[in-house]
Amino acid sequence: MEDAIKAFVMYLQIERNVSPETTRNYRSDLQQFTRFLRGTRKGRSSIPVDSITSDEIRAHLLSLDRQGEKAASLARKMASLRSFFRFLLREALVKTNPTETLRSPRLPKRLPRVLTKDDAAALMTFPAGPSPLSLRDRALLETLYSTGARVSEVVGINLNDLDGADGIVSLKGKGRKERLVPIGDVALQAIREYRLSLKPTPGNRHPASPIFLNHRGGRLTTRSVTKMVARYSSRLVSGAVSPHALRHSYATHLLDEGADLRSIQELLGHASLSTTQKYTHVAMDQLLAVYDRAHPRAHTTRPPHGKDPKSS
Repeated sequence: MEDAIKAFVMYLQIERNVSPETTRNYRSDLQQFTRFLRGTRKGRSSIPVDSITSDEIRAHLLSLDRQGEKAASLARKMASLRSFFRFLLREALVKTNPTETLRSPRLPKRLPRVLTKDDAAALMTFPAGPSPLSLRDRALLETLYSTGARVSEVVGINLNDLDGADGIVSLKGKGRKERLVPIGDVALQAIREYRLSLKPTPGNRHPASPIFLNHRGGRLTTRSVTKMVARYSSRLVSGAVSPHALRHSYATHLLDEGADLRSIQELLGHASLSTTQKYTHVAMDQLLAVYDRAHPRAHTTRPPHGKDPKSS
């Protein structure tokens, strides 16, 4: 099992080119399953991958569910096992895929939080003061909201990914796919002020160095940015939000101002338009307004000269 996991991780890194965080999640999920198998197969240190059954996978997920694991986490672990056994089948390391007969846990369909435009504007002002830390946090919030980037994409931005003259930033999304998105003047100015506050070093001036640094001068993690966003947004009347809420607010506010779904799809880096539709909340008032404006029979046609048809 250990050798198969190592081969799978190498496949993810080299052929699939997945992010380090995704690779860690896959490895962690499979190692957890391995520990479960060792516990149920008492006395067996070596576990042949072709001996694993669908009943064992089902028992593993059931055990996690009884321990209080969330549905989203169970679904991810199931996805990890599916990908793992598809890889093993492709490499002829197993003859059958034990995950084929299993269903993934059903996830509740919930839309992420959307900030109002006023709340979004207020959030940007919460990191106050001239310290590099406050300036960094302000620049991070502005960048998240200005670009609609995933938090993993923002922490991955290097100096040479930013074209301040043209207002463009290069983001590396899922599967390391690269896309260019606009970044606003306010966010660019916040980044300039933050970078000017840093003491110049060879490391933080290199073109390939990260724009946003931790207190040790290294790249920020997604977890630290998530905590930062939660800390500042907890001051909002509506309560704390995740970085994803800023991405969702970005898309919704663009739509409110007349951007079309296809353009938003490109900006968000979605492969499918249906994904964009799920992430983009449209208020019923806006839908009714669009209908009233656009549909030729949305309003009753008045008879000529204002005559009431009932009177004729």
